[in-house]
Amino acid sequence: MEKLIICVALTGNFHTKADNPNLPEKPEEIIKQAYECWEAGASIVHVHARDEQNRPTTDVKIFGKIIEGIRQKCDAIICVSTGGAATIPLEKRLELIPTFKPELASFSVGAGLTGRYDFKERKWVRDFVLKQNYSELEYISRTMLENGTKPELEIYDTGFINNVMLLKEIGALKEPLHFNFVMGIPGQCILPTPKNLIHLVESIPPNSTWQAAGMGRYAFPIAAVTIVLGGHVRVGMEDSIYISKGELAKSNAQFVEKVVRMADDIGREIATPKEARKILNIKS
Repeated sequence: MEKLIICVALTGNFHTKADNPNLPEKPEEIIKQAYECWEAGASIVHVHARDEQNRPTTDVKIFGKIIEGIRQKCDAIICVSTGGAATIPLEKRLELIPTFKPELASFSVGAGLTGRYDFKERKWVRDFVLKQNYSELEYISRTMLENGTKPELEIYDTGFINNVMLLKEIGALKEPLHFNFVMGIPGQCILPTPKNLIHLVESIPPNSTWQAAGMGRYAFPIAAVTIVLGGHVRVGMEDSIYISKGELAKSNAQFVEKVVRMADDIGREIATPKEARKILNIKS
């Protein structure tokens, strides 16, 4: 079986230190935890940034400090988020691509709804629409293509795969493709079941690579199925602030260490960043 690539999503744009005091928010904290994750066995670090008020930001100065800091410490593949701060205008989010020309960047390939209803309070406590049309999807694709950045194709709904195929048909995406199946977000998102994951894997081009990310309590169950199926794994405090039921994670490296143990138990080796670049067809 192919070696396992571990991607760690360090921060995200939703959780804060009020949820888990060990969440990295400042550039120095993000850099430190990225390095610790690399030491633990992660090949990819998925990067978001926060401003001084702890709000999601795409400020190139803040991102630049994080990216440069990680590059100075290790050879991890840096995956820049272009969709996590979706309330920020698309043009501002995409400035990161020509500015830094990252090896990998996330690309949410569609539109969708996320929501959570508080039945006790009888109100929506999360109610968000990701609005993107096909012209914008093509713009994102071609920006990455022109700057030598491989898209990490974020699949929240099975219909997103149809969008990927359309973008490939018009030449805005080039094979081999790399997919990230995001499972378990409340709302218009794939239910986190083994059956659904197998269906997704069977729906993508045969020469593609893929990883899966389970949200919240689904992080490690989805990781376990993914490891057995031969895919790659994303974990981290963007996706879950708990390392086990009721136990807050002390760091992102804890997630990586747990996945390494899971893989070791079935005899699957962990890919180094150099090996991950070869598997993902990333030209360094």
